[in-house]
Amino acid sequence: MMDEKEHHNLFLKREAEAAGITLCGVAQLSTLNLHLLDLPEDTRERLPFGISLALKLSDAVIDEIIDQPNRLYFHHYRQANNLLDSAAFKITALIEARGFHALPIAASQVIDWQNQRGHLSHKKVAAGAGLGWLGRNNLLVTPQFGARVRLATILTDLPLVPDTPLIEGCGDCLACLSVCPAGAIRENPEDFDHRQCYEQLRFFKDKVNLGHFICGICVKACRGKKGRALASG
Repeated sequence: MMDEKEHHNLFLKREAEAAGITLCGVAQLSTLNLHLLDLPEDTRERLPFGISLALKLSDAVIDEIIDQPNRLYFHHYRQANNLLDSAAFKITALIEARGFHALPIAASQVIDWQNQRGHLSHKKVAAGAGLGWLGRNNLLVTPQFGARVRLATILTDLPLVPDTPLIEGCGDCLACLSVCPAGAIRENPEDFDHRQCYEQLRFFKDKVNLGHFICGICVKACRGKKGRALASG
């Protein structure tokens, strides 16, 4: 028989799926090396669980990226963020209707552009929630879809059972290193050059005139383990 927390998990994942979310997991914030920006100091204590929502991007759209972001990707990126934010909004309202607290963190609300940081790291919460791992490309890499996902997070005090983080990693896959136009990606994920990445994003923003700091080249290169198996087969 399920206990109350397990019922909450089931409710959460059912509602996430109904809202169009591809992957959903739960992380215990106290187990993560997570920095919170522009949020109250007691946020982590008041809202100890992070709900990670992942939305798969269209392979057809991603595969149209050649050597720079294009308008097709820009609009798809923006719509993915909108869908994630809408899903987070709905799930937050449902949690509050159950008498608990929830704080949705927008999919692409950047506080510090040069260091590419938002209110929190969606990818760290997602990794803690068992959706994937932090890859060499400085993105969340999922086994199913690689880096071809966008993320949002809800912080909550709804009693939940945390999911188990994956112990996988990129292994010997180096597909993203050679394609990065900034040369920001290194074999050791900890050596990722945030400044070089930011400068490349700024260059694309001005060159392509999309009004947004996006790239997508390393996203295209990262298909995940299932995608690589299909490509090699």
